[in-house]
Amino acid sequence: MSAQIIDGKAFAAQVRARIGEQVATFHATAGRAPGLAVVLVGEDPASAVYVRAKGKATREAGMESIEHRLPADVGQEPLLALIDTLNADPAVDGILVQLPLPAGMDERAVTTRIDPDKDVDGFHPVNAGRLATGIEGFVPCTPYGCLMLLKDTLGDLSGLDAVVIGRSNIVGKPMAQLLIGESCTVTVAHSRTRDLASVVARADIVVAAVGRPEMVRGEWLKPGATVIDVGINRTDTGLVGDVDFAGAMSVAAAVTPVPGGVGPMTIACLLRNTLISAQRRAGLAQDDRAL
Repeated sequence: MSAQIIDGKAFAAQVRARIGEQVATFHATAGRAPGLAVVLVGEDPASAVYVRAKGKATREAGMESIEHRLPADVGQEPLLALIDTLNADPAVDGILVQLPLPAGMDERAVTTRIDPDKDVDGFHPVNAGRLATGIEGFVPCTPYGCLMLLKDTLGDLSGLDAVVIGRSNIVGKPMAQLLIGESCTVTVAHSRTRDLASVVARADIVVAAVGRPEMVRGEWLKPGATVIDVGINRTDTGLVGDVDFAGAMSVAAAVTPVPGGVGPMTIACLLRNTLISAQRRAGLAQDDRAL
């Protein structure tokens, strides 16, 4: 048995093309492009790469990319003042402060300063609460991208047994909430879960987001499971996920690769959230199914 490789890069390209079509319609109706403001503090190389990629994707979708680059020693108050300015700017539909922030800055204070209705990262506690209670809001981009891949691969997820490995606020917890919303039976596991292999063995869906290279072994998996690998870990042999890819390919029905699986979906969903924010703020109808 050899599993299907879930091509997140190709699927993300389709999503971005549909977003581009709706952006053109929005521009014609509203007289402006949706605007995404990205704030980068400091010179972290990985963060700089992410910001460039987000800016490129934003422009390619026909949106306005607004970048603010601040020195690492800028101090927290000027950063919060910038966020206040962006909150009040009618041309800005989405605000993203690239994490991690330099040492000494309070990430929670920064995240909660963003207007929840412009929080296209979905990290604000208000949006976390909306997700948990089924109220319309913004969902973090990576777990929503995972859900899109799962639904494209499996169709209806109702009744399936899902295990999410990882309990972060950015991926693990919102992923579990999304799967509950799809009527899955969900277990959230983590590094301290007893006999993790037996927990994984019963799952129809495994979402690995624990940040440990190839921790999830192929022999743990239920034959025919669908595996979404969120991890991206740099090793001596290159980039690997949280799942033993070769081992999973011989047991699972479908697996995301690393790279080329979940990663491209994150940016696609960021663009999706920005477009939806612009539509909401302009009082225009949204067709989420078209995204």
